[in-house]
Amino acid sequence: MADKKKTDPTAPSTLDTGKETLRTILSALIIAMVIRTFAFEPFNIPSSSMVPTLLVGDYLFVSKFAYGYGAVGTFWGFLPFTERVGGHEPQRGDVIVFKQTANPSVDFIKRLIGLPGDTIQMRQGILYINGVPVDRDRLADPVPQPDGKAPENATDYLEHLPEGPTHIIRKLGDDNPLDNTPVFTVPPHHYFFMGDNRDNSSDSRAPNGGVGYVPEANLVGKAEFLFFSIDEHTHFWEFWTWPWTVRWNRLFTGIH
Repeated sequence: MADKKKTDPTAPSTLDTGKETLRTILSALIIAMVIRTFAFEPFNIPSSSMVPTLLVGDYLFVSKFAYGYGAVGTFWGFLPFTERVGGHEPQRGDVIVFKQTANPSVDFIKRLIGLPGDTIQMRQGILYINGVPVDRDRLADPVPQPDGKAPENATDYLEHLPEGPTHIIRKLGDDNPLDNTPVFTVPPHHYFFMGDNRDNSSDSRAPNGGVGYVPEANLVGKAEFLFFSIDEHTHFWEFWTWPWTVRWNRLFTGIH
């Protein structure tokens, strides 16, 4: 008569192994959610409104703790408070992700131009902040596109924001629909945003576009650096094309 197979009483059962695997997965998901909510959140660029600073196909990390935490921008409107908790005040010139006022499920990324109490106006393509024109210096040639070609009919400038950074803006002329605006006065606890691609950006200059003045509670975070960038006609998951479609020179570069 054959001997019966002995079972090691100390060996983990299949059920125990499954529970441990499930706990590991849940722990990893919780950690990822905490990091995404309170530390860094990834975003990708779907439009050309921030060209040449940000390109379609760029993937970036946003610092969630830079400006503290807001009910809409951090907790999806579930918590009943309107002011931000922690962090520091946004600075003029920061590139920021924020929730659309009319539809908080929609994210925008623009450059902060107007602080609470500021007056903002465009006159013949020139930005005025508190009645003072912002200096801009024309570049000899526009920043090349990823394919190395110069964009047609575009002029790039170095714009020198007061008490803010110098950054590149793109213009298609100085007599476009948003190049002459009324004076905007930024309300308390609100901010005024514009895209670097000035003539191809739906931003705070066009309130009917759903941006308008952005309440501080809607700020998601500061755009810090690119961690990936791929040709705009290629999907992220098409990894077999990466050797030819990844923009290697943009990886791990800061956003200014």
